Amino acid sequence: MSGHFTGACLVKEGKYDETKIYRLQGEGLHNRYHIISGPGSRRLLASPETVGFDCYQALVDETTAALSQLLCHNASIDIFTILRGGLNYPLEEAAAKCGIKVRDIHFVSCERIINHDEILGLDVRYEKIRPSKNRILAIGDILATGDTLRLCLEHLVSEFQRKEGSLRRILLFTIGGTRAIQVLEELYPKILEVFPQFEGFDCCFFEGMFTVYTDKGVSGINTPDIDFGWKGGVVSPEFRKYIIERPDALYEKCIIYDGGARRFELQLHFEEVLEYWEGILERADKIDAVAMTGEKLGYDTPLSYDEWARETHLAALGDYHLLWEKEQELLRQGVNLRELALRRIQAMKQIQKEYEN
Repeated sequence: MSGHFTGACLVKEGKYDETKIYRLQGEGLHNRYHIISGPGSRRLLASPETVGFDCYQALVDETTAALSQLLCHNASIDIFTILRGGLNYPLEEAAAKCGIKVRDIHFVSCERIINHDEILGLDVRYEKIRPSKNRILAIGDILATGDTLRLCLEHLVSEFQRKEGSLRRILLFTIGGTRAIQVLEELYPKILEVFPQFEGFDCCFFEGMFTVYTDKGVSGINTPDIDFGWKGGVVSPEFRKYIIERPDALYEKCIIYDGGARRFELQLHFEEVLEYWEGILERADKIDAVAMTGEKLGYDTPLSYDEWARETHLAALGDYHLLWEKEQELLRQGVNLRELALRRIQAMKQIQKEYEN
């Protein structure tokens, strides 16, 4: 996976009102990978307090901007929804706002196969797919390992082929990790073989191409293959700036927690956030706060500006010396984890009461 980022950099692609759009420029990529950065997505990814319908609403302007950049005004799309996480994405509303016609909405329910508390795999249990010719497909999904997306796309392609439909292009909107790139690069030649006119994927990441933890992290309580982080990924300069101005947000469990729960099962979401911060409070005296800061920023030791620009893939975008200085200062200082945990627990309990009353 890291090979896709060797020598890669972000370049400016577009700007719509307060939303900026970047593209990853690098060798060996068959598809197009973008980062969308705007006020709503930054607030959503930095604030577990953003819950309920506000999660959906937070992405409308950014999604509208991306669709306007990627498609012409009178284009038409099909929407493919992977139930639960996919319901957080305002694709239909964004299409209407920028004059794009939605021809059809397909959906699948993809569920885990569990036996004696062991996850054995995934299965498509329910679907509504109506294939037609030469379709542009738009998908919204939260993507960590990419297993669900891979299975659902393979199922969709099979159904389109079986019923003599065809796909021309696929737009994926994701709060997700870099494994999306591996999945889409592997799927591209397979889909092209089935549909020779296939033009590839446009994958739009909100705020960054994040990575997933491979272990429990410096805190000892992160969840491998589920929690998102910055190390080894590509994060928009606006999101880095937004976080450095609100450093408490840097130390959250990850940038999304559970996207389905924070919209549809609020009590479970609050329990997850509180469990994390109570765990930090319990371990505060044993956790290396400087090491945790480095883990969250994506690099372990202070870097020169040129090293930082290469590490963050921002070298082609302009001068970010002030952002670099603030990150280096935070990395040297670390944070008082006990005081931070107490602040976050108090804040989350307060908002939890507001939703319980």
